Amino acid sequence: MEPHFTPLVASLPSTVPFVGPEALERKRNRPFKARLGANENGFGPAPSVIAAMQESAADAWKYADPENFDLKQALAVHLGVAPANVAVGEGVDTLLGLAVRQFVREGTPVVTSLGAYPTFNFHVAGFGGRLVTVPYRDDREDLDALLEAVKRENAPLVYFSNPDNPMGTWWESADIEHFIDRLPATTMLILDEAYGETAPASALPPINVSRPNVLRMRTFSKAYGLAGMRCGYAIGAERQIIAFDKIRNHFGMNRLTQIAALAALKDRDYLVSVTAEIIAGRDRIAQIAGANGLKALPSATNFVTIDCGRDGPFALALLGALIERDIFVRKPMAPVLDRCIRVSVGREHELDYFAEQLPMALASIA
Repeated sequence: MEPHFTPLVASLPSTVPFVGPEALERKRNRPFKARLGANENGFGPAPSVIAAMQESAADAWKYADPENFDLKQALAVHLGVAPANVAVGEGVDTLLGLAVRQFVREGTPVVTSLGAYPTFNFHVAGFGGRLVTVPYRDDREDLDALLEAVKRENAPLVYFSNPDNPMGTWWESADIEHFIDRLPATTMLILDEAYGETAPASALPPINVSRPNVLRMRTFSKAYGLAGMRCGYAIGAERQIIAFDKIRNHFGMNRLTQIAALAALKDRDYLVSVTAEIIAGRDRIAQIAGANGLKALPSATNFVTIDCGRDGPFALALLGALIERDIFVRKPMAPVLDRCIRVSVGREHELDYFAEQLPMALASIA
């Protein structure tokens, strides 16, 4: 005799949406020389952010402010909204789970793209929702097909990211606003803008918190270089934001994360400089791909998706060959998208090593 899980939990597989580089290093019994697969900002946080954390490290014995008051005030100023329009959480991943919990019960249809960010799918499955997926079109999420699926299924929730993960492509703000205008009033859109700081300004619609059916999510993990600190935020109408307080872990944010995020927001000069380095890194990855007969897709993120020119098994073999050469990369797994690998922008010596090893990896699977 033992305690019984709910039928839903008992029916689910034990799933890890992403296998981390650390797990692969343990399996291989050696470290990677180039960590280019997790879409982290290898340039790290601003020196001013590191200094702020060091100065506050002795206060780590204190719980963080459960209201995230100072950070919400600073984000509100940064975004041009009221603090009541901002919810702070332990990364976008946690906020996605809280949003799904608000709208999804067992059997609820939820619309997303086939091959889009798998952590969202993980949360939908965890609450018993029914995923309704539509394929990408021309390596972008198909806004028309997403909208058609929402209306056909009468879905209360739809998710897409702009710029996109895993393809790095993007829609212009006018296209996003047109999608929102056509969306049923009863359907909540989660618009994941984790890569907003590395995108063209034209890809980000003006923030409009008067719309009750749009939640926009952003993060400090990418351009700000704080992936390990876990801090994201949602932007929306006050009534929708208040709902997060009903179910969130009020002591989930740690104190150093709050301090780091505040310092990162203040250091605009560093953000400008590091995004320039990311853009230069994207160009370098595209050049390396082209020199090896591969095609880099246009990217608005901190990674570049490379079309390997063949099929899924070939791209998977290339990924394995790169890992064997101590280069950590990832790849999309959905049909059509799986012809690609995805390479995060890294530091100069990591991209040098990638440039050196890619021809040999390709030769080994020819």
